Amino acid sequence: MTPEEMVSRLLYRDAMMLIIDKPAGMAVHRGSPNSKDRNRESIEDHFDALRFGLPRPPSLAHRLDRDTSGCLVLGRHRKALALLGKLFRNGAVGKTYWAVVEGGPDAEEGVIEFPLGRLDDKIGWWMKHDPNGQSAVTKWKVMGRALERQNLIASPLEGEAGSHSDPGGGSILNASASHHPPPYPSPSRGDGTVRVNGTPRQFTWLSLEPLTGRTHQLRVHCAEMGWPIFGDGIYGTAPRLGGPPLHLHAREIVVPLYKNREPVRVSANVPSHMRDMLSRCGWQGEDNNSPAFEMKTRETLGVNGD
Repeated sequence: MTPEEMVSRLLYRDAMMLIIDKPAGMAVHRGSPNSKDRNRESIEDHFDALRFGLPRPPSLAHRLDRDTSGCLVLGRHRKALALLGKLFRNGAVGKTYWAVVEGGPDAEEGVIEFPLGRLDDKIGWWMKHDPNGQSAVTKWKVMGRALERQNLIASPLEGEAGSHSDPGGGSILNASASHHPPPYPSPSRGDGTVRVNGTPRQFTWLSLEPLTGRTHQLRVHCAEMGWPIFGDGIYGTAPRLGGPPLHLHAREIVVPLYKNREPVRVSANVPSHMRDMLSRCGWQGEDNNSPAFEMKTRETLGVNGD
């Protein structure tokens, strides 16, 4: 990723924090010395391009899984990181994810309360439902449903722009960058339906709000409910290699960073690898060309300098 590509992923900027649109397929930081991710490119490797005049690059205020796309918050200096860390630990930051799951719930909304613990001490980031584990709570809501005749969806990985609301006076920007080509063939046909063996499968578009921040919480919770996230090669039915990408996107984040201002609310547009399945579930596409979006961008862009 070039410095220009990193900057193009910037969704929000003020004197305290940045919010970027993380692409799917790239870890937020390098792994431990014994990790297979140790020598792989990470998002953190490119933070120097986001200094914007400060002596040090920003740092991660929280994390997203390698295969999850969307809103990622960075603190621009130590004071900001300390405040953001406190907000995340106390559950004060609102997070909304969009997911496409296999099957789906019968109800239209609900809450999942399954404590989580490590699946294996040797693989510390794989989790499971553990009655003696840490409390984990997720709110969910059905946004749309689809019955498809398919086994595989193929499309490239790409990050796109987001629509944002910032009463706090920070700069709100657009991001657009193209990344990895699909590592698997597309079985799509001209009628818009994807078919491999003709077996009908149901898919559901969910909005997920984690009220706690456990590792892989949304992925484990959905799998435990019987509707794993499409493309999940750890907790779902997808193969570990060569399958469709994980259909999990950090759609919106709401950060109450300032005492006397409304929370900063930022959303990241759906990445291209999720658009087909979401459209089949009833998603109508982004509305970034609406007058309200354009006016809001003009009003806030460049207001808060450093």
